Amino acid sequence: MLNYFNFLQLSNLIVWSNMATKRSQPKWSADSEGGRPPVLKLFNSLTRQKEEFVPRKGKRVVWYSCGPTVYDASHMGHARSYITFDILRRVLSDYFGYKIFFVMNVTDIDDKIIKRARQQHLYKQYLAEESDLVQTLSDAKAAMNQLMETTKTVEDPDKKNMLLKMLDKMSAAVLFLEESVKSNDDSKIEAAKKRLLEEAKDPISDWLDSRLGADITDNSIFTELPRHWENEFRKDLKALNIQEPNVWCRVSEYIPEIIEFINEIIKNGYAYESKGSVYFDVMEFDKRPNHYYAKLVPESYGDSSQLLTGEGELSSKDTAEKRAVTDFALWKKSKPGEPWWESPWGRGRPGWHIECSAMASDICGHSLDIHTGGVDLKFPHHDNELAQSEAYFDNDQWVRYFLHSGHLTISGCKMSKSLKNFVSISEAMKKHTARQLRIAFLLHSWKETLDYSESTMEMAIAYERMLNEFFLNVKDIVRNNKTSDMNDFEISRWRKTDTDLEQKFTAMNEGIHNALCDNVDTRTALEQIKECIGHCNIYIRKGQVNPKLLEDIAVNITKVMRMFGTINDGLDSEIGFPVMASSSAAQGNVETVLMPYLKIISNFRDEVRSHARQVKATDILKACDALRDDILPNVGVRLEDGPEGQPTAVKFVDKEQLLREKEAKKKQELEKAAEKERKRKEQEELQAKKDAEKRIPPSEMFRAQTDKYSKFDDQGIPTHDNEGKEVSKGQQKKLLKLWQAQEKKYNEYISSLKQNGIKEQ
Repeated sequence: MLNYFNFLQLSNLIVWSNMATKRSQPKWSADSEGGRPPVLKLFNSLTRQKEEFVPRKGKRVVWYSCGPTVYDASHMGHARSYITFDILRRVLSDYFGYKIFFVMNVTDIDDKIIKRARQQHLYKQYLAEESDLVQTLSDAKAAMNQLMETTKTVEDPDKKNMLLKMLDKMSAAVLFLEESVKSNDDSKIEAAKKRLLEEAKDPISDWLDSRLGADITDNSIFTELPRHWENEFRKDLKALNIQEPNVWCRVSEYIPEIIEFINEIIKNGYAYESKGSVYFDVMEFDKRPNHYYAKLVPESYGDSSQLLTGEGELSSKDTAEKRAVTDFALWKKSKPGEPWWESPWGRGRPGWHIECSAMASDICGHSLDIHTGGVDLKFPHHDNELAQSEAYFDNDQWVRYFLHSGHLTISGCKMSKSLKNFVSISEAMKKHTARQLRIAFLLHSWKETLDYSESTMEMAIAYERMLNEFFLNVKDIVRNNKTSDMNDFEISRWRKTDTDLEQKFTAMNEGIHNALCDNVDTRTALEQIKECIGHCNIYIRKGQVNPKLLEDIAVNITKVMRMFGTINDGLDSEIGFPVMASSSAAQGNVETVLMPYLKIISNFRDEVRSHARQVKATDILKACDALRDDILPNVGVRLEDGPEGQPTAVKFVDKEQLLREKEAKKKQELEKAAEKERKRKEQEELQAKKDAEKRIPPSEMFRAQTDKYSKFDDQGIPTHDNEGKEVSKGQQKKLLKLWQAQEKKYNEYISSLKQNGIKEQ
């Protein structure tokens, strides 16, 4: 039988057994409050929806981007594409950690290049010949007639309108020259001739090309023009802080590879030779079960106008060469006046679409992770690229993700070089900085149409100013709160306001991450930054700030803006935009170099002002203000005086911006002074009116109003209106009250005269 002692022993044994069991490690789980984190999705033109981004080989991304056709200056429409894809490239690389192999082509063989090169060459020769006045007028009229005939055949309304404007300008210039001839004034005639040649440059060049273009045999002119504009394009990329591709490829350097590529397509049964040219057989390709033509824009299949534009204006107009109108040229037989290369099909040159397929495949292999270009390249260019490449490799997925940047318009109108409606990149950068242009793009969705206008740029400038002011404020707080011996912050207690701001900071980072995962939505990312800066500004105004927290936020925002490319590559700036030396002799970050010296000047000024206030030395205070308002702004330094006893904030700001601020302040002060003067005069006039009213005896106040009243009683109060009707009793009461009020004012006036010993006049 179990006694009490045994019972206790058994109980202890059970307890110890349970405790021994608990000594093993408990179960652990990784529960997430937010569920599965978002993943990067990109809008894929092949599916017309956002798709999760999954490269073919893990973190390595093979990316091919259509580059420029170099026959003229690059414009803001080009900048839209190249800045857009630079932003996407930076985000994928610097934020998501992909290792990107980026390839871009330069189209240096093209119908536009050939025609422009011939025209420039012939026009240059024409000017060198210095034709007499009669010949110049005759040639101009011949060019006008040709232009007039061209306008009759053009169907595109925008192009037709452009040609008609050109015709009007040329007609006016011809008329002006003819009128100048009648004056017999040689200087006037010479000026009018010069104006005509300038206004008529394009029509005369086109007229010369139609007559003499086929006689050109010097192939060097077809190299000189594209090399010039290629160099200018690369300068533009550098000025816009666009990263260089890993590989540049020129069409002219890939002729053997292009010929081999075309040969393989012929062998696979998807192309045919005809009269020295080679065409892609669209119907043969499309009827195969594993192929599909016009994947990107199936609704444009058979669109003859777009297909014709894609073939180029120098292409053969002989439709009998093709088996079907939908077929497009892989190799073009060169006509007289065109560059050529030997091939199995005779002397010729590559078609437009084949170049990208051949070069991208040679460098990148049988599949691209990403292919990018402007939205206007979707059809036929990119659809033809896809068909050619899939015909060559006999696969059905040459490109995994096709990304197309949206159009750029000028105040709502399409930007186009061929329509002469464009703003060159160099012209745009005379008005705005590369950072401002980039911010304008960041504030809009990369795949939607962006309107390049004053309002768009004002938004970008305002955003840049908001960012810069925040960075300057934080840098000043950080400088003023670091200890001199350790160059670090004093330890301070963490307050509730700090916790609240830190939560806003966390929310900003989460918002930026979600936005970038959602098709690299930079607009929302910038909104998140703006909202967080708003909270920071409120926090700063309340006082008792934690400088380390503000520094962390500013450093983080700087990293994001650097990732977006708004800070030039190679420039060190932990917080904000670096202020660079304007001269080549003083390289480096000016702020880092000069700030210690400026702080000494600022602190000395604070001491001087403090002593000057004590002794009321106004001239010294004025000199201190002049240093702040008139001298330092001229070298890009802004001083902001804080409350008495607090150090002055020292900020490096763009010199031009400071001078604009100075002008705006001066204008505001003048407007304020003018408003004060206006109110003073208004008050004086009102007082003068009141004084004049006081001097009117009550018996006379209504008698002058003959347009209202015709009879009055003995006190001068109206009894009849101007039509002779008796004034109503209600109206009489109102008039009596007015009379009594005037009597009171008049008596006060008389009394004041008597008190001052003045006789009533």
